[in-house]
Amino acid sequence: MPGPAAGGVLAQIGLGLLCGGYATGAALGWGSPRLSLVMGDFGLSAAAFAAAVSCLLYARGHHRSFRPAWLLFAFSSFMAAVGNAVWGWYEVVLRTEVPSPSVADVCFLLFAPPAIVGLLVLAKRPVTRAGWVCLGLDAWLIGGSLLTLSWSLALAHTAYVPGESVARAALSLAYPLLDIVLVSMVLALHFRRSHVNRSAINTAIAALALTVLCDALFTSPLLREHYSSGQLLDAGWFAGSLLLAYAPWGVRRSVDVPPAARVRHPHSRPLAGSLAALTPYLAAAVCTLGILYNVVEGRRVDRVVVLTGCAVVLALVVRQGIMLLDNIALTHELAQKENHFRSLVQGSSDVIMIAAPTGILRYVSPAASGVYGREAEDLIGSELASLIHPEDLGGVVHEVRRFLAAPPSEEPTTRIECRFRSGRGDWLNVESTVNRHQGGLIFNSRDVTERVRLQAQLRHNAEHDPLTDLPNRALFTDRVRGALSGRRASDAGTAVLFIDLDGFKGVNDRLGHQAGDELLIQAARRLQDSVRAGDTAARLGGDEFAALILGDGTRDRADRECRVHEIADRLRVRLSQPYRLDGGNEVRVAASIGVAFAEPGLSAGELLRNADLAMYRAKAGGKDRVELYAPQMQAEVVRRTELAARLRTALHDGEFALLHQPVVDLATGRIAAVAAQARWRSAQGILFTPAEFLRAADGERTAELGRWLLEEAVEQAAERAGIGHRTPVTIRLSARRLLDRSLPLGSVESLLTRHGLPSGSLIVELADSDPRDPRVTFDELEQRLAALRRLGVKISLDGFGSGHAAINALRRLPVDILKLDRGLVEGIVESARLRKITSGLLRIAGDLGMQSVADGVDMPEQVLALRAMGCTHGQGMAFSGPLDEYRLRRALVRDEYPLPVPVPVTAGNRPPLRSNSETPVPPT
Repeated sequence: MPGPAAGGVLAQIGLGLLCGGYATGAALGWGSPRLSLVMGDFGLSAAAFAAAVSCLLYARGHHRSFRPAWLLFAFSSFMAAVGNAVWGWYEVVLRTEVPSPSVADVCFLLFAPPAIVGLLVLAKRPVTRAGWVCLGLDAWLIGGSLLTLSWSLALAHTAYVPGESVARAALSLAYPLLDIVLVSMVLALHFRRSHVNRSAINTAIAALALTVLCDALFTSPLLREHYSSGQLLDAGWFAGSLLLAYAPWGVRRSVDVPPAARVRHPHSRPLAGSLAALTPYLAAAVCTLGILYNVVEGRRVDRVVVLTGCAVVLALVVRQGIMLLDNIALTHELAQKENHFRSLVQGSSDVIMIAAPTGILRYVSPAASGVYGREAEDLIGSELASLIHPEDLGGVVHEVRRFLAAPPSEEPTTRIECRFRSGRGDWLNVESTVNRHQGGLIFNSRDVTERVRLQAQLRHNAEHDPLTDLPNRALFTDRVRGALSGRRASDAGTAVLFIDLDGFKGVNDRLGHQAGDELLIQAARRLQDSVRAGDTAARLGGDEFAALILGDGTRDRADRECRVHEIADRLRVRLSQPYRLDGGNEVRVAASIGVAFAEPGLSAGELLRNADLAMYRAKAGGKDRVELYAPQMQAEVVRRTELAARLRTALHDGEFALLHQPVVDLATGRIAAVAAQARWRSAQGILFTPAEFLRAADGERTAELGRWLLEEAVEQAAERAGIGHRTPVTIRLSARRLLDRSLPLGSVESLLTRHGLPSGSLIVELADSDPRDPRVTFDELEQRLAALRRLGVKISLDGFGSGHAAINALRRLPVDILKLDRGLVEGIVESARLRKITSGLLRIAGDLGMQSVADGVDMPEQVLALRAMGCTHGQGMAFSGPLDEYRLRRALVRDEYPLPVPVPVTAGNRPPLRSNSETPVPPT
């Protein structure tokens, strides 16, 4: 299917062939006089009627603002069609001469006025009254000049024909006068036509101009006397009608073209403006030629010519006066606008620069002195490239070239940011809006140095720790990610160190947060000074730090580990040195460091996780040490996670069991009490001790297990008391648990009352005698324990001898029993120093009237040594392991364990370790 352009070309070819065929037939006389009359009358009528229909259809569907113009053109063409049809009726049908005047004359006279009004509608309307006056004067100048010339050449002869009636003379003059008016409007409005569908309007004006030209030739006496229908003159009218019919449709495609996409010819507008300005003078020249013609021919100058010439000259003078006043007003307005824009440019805080296509600055606004510190005169004539930072110049040139290559309609402006040399010798960050200007560029620039500096500061604050100014976790993770990619991706020597300050919380609690912050700042400075150039030290939060150690390409794994271990150990020693704080305080903290190496396929998150696991292993292994990551650490974490998940349902599924370990009187061997302990046998048959499953339990599971242990132990003790076994039961509780009365079933008082346990049958073993929780104080704990003692509950202090906290608790709390720490009992046989310490502690207990219980008594030698030192009771494998309820009751019925007898020990002959085979469960 042909496109719009191909269709337009075909229509033009068809139009040319049709007009050429008509002209050829007219030139050859159409072959017969009758056919000449038919084609000269009805042929012209058909062409005019086609133009009327075409304009009418176009007016109904397009351009509402110009619809009246095309309707008027349709009416004008219809009048021409009717006039030619009437003319043919007389000549062809009636075969008589056309009377004068006739209906055909009326129709032909009605052709011009609608066309003239239609041209006014299509014209670009003036916006001022002076514009309307000038438009009228221009039309009169053209019309008057043509009237003068026409009157001199032909119209005077027509007007003064002897013996001709006034009506016929008027009719003879009406045709040329209307044509003169139509020609005047065509010429006056040619340079004022609207921009909407200009091609259609131009074609319509050309069609009317051709019609007027044929009318002018027809009115000349020479042609009119010999004119008959079907001659060559009719070909001009025929072509004019078909051209008007073609006008709205042949160039319809131009309507849809957006204004921004039209190709503008730079010389068309000045040329059109020049012709429009010269039109009045050309008209006056035509008028002068008409008068000169009469003078040269020696004719008497007609009064019509004189009056018309005077009117033309007067109109020209008036028009020049109006144009002079208009030019004065425009000049004044232009000067005001120029002053206005000059004030805007000079008063603007932005620097406006105009650069030629060669890059030379042609204009620089005065704001350059305040923004750049350089006078505008000094910058004019310099190359723009010499003022831009060399590192930014390539990007600026690339952006300018891309901008100039883009169509202006798609990208009218662009923005460029670069560094600009100031008059002070420094570099300013400048942001410029760039526009095109006569092949060059306009730069509207502003100083954004403070904004760039603020953005850099905000970015720094977002990526660094505010206290120590070290990189924070986000930036550290990003640098680890960068170290694991790119050219360092294959370097397995890259390592991450996770560092935790052991004892920092104690400094923070004892000396305050300000001292803690000062300690962190000093630790960060030591860490920063200890790492190599290129490595990264960071603070992750709290007292946790990290370091990224980049590899040096070493392939040997042992060498890599040794090198990084030396760096980590040096950091540990450096961070463990004393810190001198404000106020003269000197404190010490240790450093636990975990090390993880990069491996192929390992992500940044996984590497950080591995270093974190190694750091926690270092803390669990005694602190103040360096631990390298091993794969089994992750396996332990997975195992602990799975254990915690199973632990959530184990208690409700009945997988926990309560065991009791006898506490034996070292003097008689009788069972003085039983210590309640929980054991977990999972659904898979695996037995877990408290040391194993409590590490995997969270706070909620630990509290729930503690409530179960307390209630189960009290209930079973009450049942044993009911059958005659009133042996006290020892239950290990934490200080926080004792002070927690939020759950009614967790209250010791409510359990004793509900189960009816006799007084003296419950011993509460205080697990943590130095409460760390700020909500738990010694005053509250003292009141709580005193209340329990009034109910007959005995208080045992667990872990005595393990530190200063036990001594403080012994001084403040109401304690009945001291339980020696397992660490003292394990080495009491081999170490004379431990024997002296243990002996002193037991002497203190005896002096205070307290009973003593040694935990972890596993060998007969320990029993003998403890009894000799004055220890009253013992608990351990030397007597029995934890027992279930059935075996416990059997032991209570027996109610005695054999005590070892001192045996002389010869060198190299130590008695074998006595074990108990009643249960395979190890002690806790």
